[in-house]
Amino acid sequence: MTDASPSTPGRDLALELVRVTEVAALSAGRWIGRGRKEDADQAAVDAMRLMLDTVSMAGTVVIGEGEKDEAPMLYNGESVGNGQPPEVDVAVDPVEGTRLTALGQPNAIAVIAVSESGTMFFPGPAVYMDKIACGPKLADVVDISASPGENIRRAAEAKGVQPSEITVIVLDRDRNTGLIDDLRVCGAKVNLIGDGDVAPAIAAARPDETGVDLMMGIGGTPEGVIAAAVARCLGGTLQGVLWPRTVEERGKLVDAGYDLDRVLDTKDLVGGESVFVAATGITNGAMLRGVQFKDGGASTDSIVMRTGSGTVRRTQAEHMPDKVKEFAPPIAF
Repeated sequence: MTDASPSTPGRDLALELVRVTEVAALSAGRWIGRGRKEDADQAAVDAMRLMLDTVSMAGTVVIGEGEKDEAPMLYNGESVGNGQPPEVDVAVDPVEGTRLTALGQPNAIAVIAVSESGTMFFPGPAVYMDKIACGPKLADVVDISASPGENIRRAAEAKGVQPSEITVIVLDRDRNTGLIDDLRVCGAKVNLIGDGDVAPAIAAARPDETGVDLMMGIGGTPEGVIAAAVARCLGGTLQGVLWPRTVEERGKLVDAGYDLDRVLDTKDLVGGESVFVAATGITNGAMLRGVQFKDGGASTDSIVMRTGSGTVRRTQAEHMPDKVKEFAPPIAF
């Protein structure tokens, strides 16, 4: 069976995207535990950008490393791919968890999401978003407009368990202190994480594998868009409300036309019908094993998913020394 149109991303794109995240993870992997997060990020950006040039697509970066003046590569609005159809929006995070990588801590990943052109939400000046994410079993019961306690009660009822058996991942930040307190008062188990939104979103979308039911709290808006792509592929949901940090930032968002009271659902954030997400582990995590260097070569563990077929594939790859040397040579100090 072939895809209906050359303008629609086809299934062959999935493997190409895995190669993109693999080389980013390999390059960042050389910097695990070295305390230099900027170097890890730059290595991953360089490798990802190089591999993206080989991908059969005419892509535009919607979620990237920042504006052009601040990011020489993978900046918002940059064209990526070999220029051939399909035309797509691209969201990248070469290292989600730069600090995790620098400190050798779990759950750092390299990730990319793709959907049809014009279907991804552009965050603009919206740095943060209040979010709730879950897998398909809870997608119809959670509501970001409800209280934390009400969402835990609904989740427990849907699963046929007590609230004390619901596990929630929350980013450990001062801005989430009230949420954390409320979740503990209602009896939920709270797993605090130091960084990242996408890896926890994948975990929440696959509770049978990870034991995580929900991701909640205020985190990055760009990461929220990628997490929404994950939800689209896995049948879950992500709801978000933009969260300005200051009066000045609120004014910028209002002036730019953003509705700060609007609840953005999964399709508001990623509206395409042909959505792809690929992620490769950099450090070991709940879902993916990190990069392992050995005998001059390396191994990687990746996940790739797409809405078109509803498939989720795990890819464990062995990379020969010549390929590792090309994208992730040993660091000379």
